[in-house]
Amino acid sequence: MTLEPLARAARLRPGSRVAVVAPCGPVPPERLERGLDFLRGWDLDPVVAPHVLDGHPELDYLSATDADRARDLQEAWCDPSVEAVLCARGGYGAHRMVDLLDWPALRAAGPKAFVGYSDITVLHEAFALRAGFATIHGPMVATEVFLGDEATRQALRSTLFEPESVQRLGLEAAIALVPGTARGVTYGGCASLLAADAGTPWARTSAEGGLLVVEDTGEEPYRLDGILTRLRRIGALDGIAGVVCGSWDGCGPYEQVRAVLADRLGGLGVPVVEELGFGHCPTALTVPLGVPAVLDAPADGGRCTLTAQVPALL
Repeated sequence: MTLEPLARAARLRPGSRVAVVAPCGPVPPERLERGLDFLRGWDLDPVVAPHVLDGHPELDYLSATDADRARDLQEAWCDPSVEAVLCARGGYGAHRMVDLLDWPALRAAGPKAFVGYSDITVLHEAFALRAGFATIHGPMVATEVFLGDEATRQALRSTLFEPESVQRLGLEAAIALVPGTARGVTYGGCASLLAADAGTPWARTSAEGGLLVVEDTGEEPYRLDGILTRLRRIGALDGIAGVVCGSWDGCGPYEQVRAVLADRLGGLGVPVVEELGFGHCPTALTVPLGVPAVLDAPADGGRCTLTAQVPALL
């Protein structure tokens, strides 16, 4: 089945109430407070979910128990006064709590701006497949890239408040691995999380007509090869219209990473752009997921771009 555009949420305005949740790893309190200060500086009203700073009683790589992390997200989403749900950080843990969410209730509450990346990929895919909602692949409020890079913050702020101003994306470093032009609906996130979802009851089994937005961090070239090979073997890349690659921070020498991307993605017969500028990188663009877009990868070495055909938010 061909991917279709998903339901979009309303844009934010000064005074909008936003919930900050931690579905995955533990959140450093000082970073969280700094991130909240930026949100307040945007004239937002941030509310921290009850269990964000709890910690897990036994597993120090989780921000709280699975049930409490799920409850925080559930209650934030179903609270009619909350207009957006922003993740504090990634890490690990979304796979453990995603099935504890009441997806019919979330769907009934309607779409909201939902922002995160890395491990949050699990939730992006769940909102797309279980609720039919578009989401936002963007920086999290207690992470170094959000706190330390003004361009990253501005990209997210513009997406939340004036999404029509940032429909065309692409840093100057972006180049065509496989030139061409493609149209499709954006989906994806962290490659290893997409592969880890494979075989689960709600995993994506078809991405026909989709524009795969993909990046990762800390995966050696042979592991990245295995991740992309798994996605190919299960048919998850069959019928896609194009591939938009972000950062591969910590994945080994880039010439080796590029060789893996060329080998595993170059033979799909679709345009492929590398280093567009999102994910685990010094300046991270904000990318809408679930919207129709055009990928332009000029063969003459011109600037590569991803252009959303509609704003990320209404």
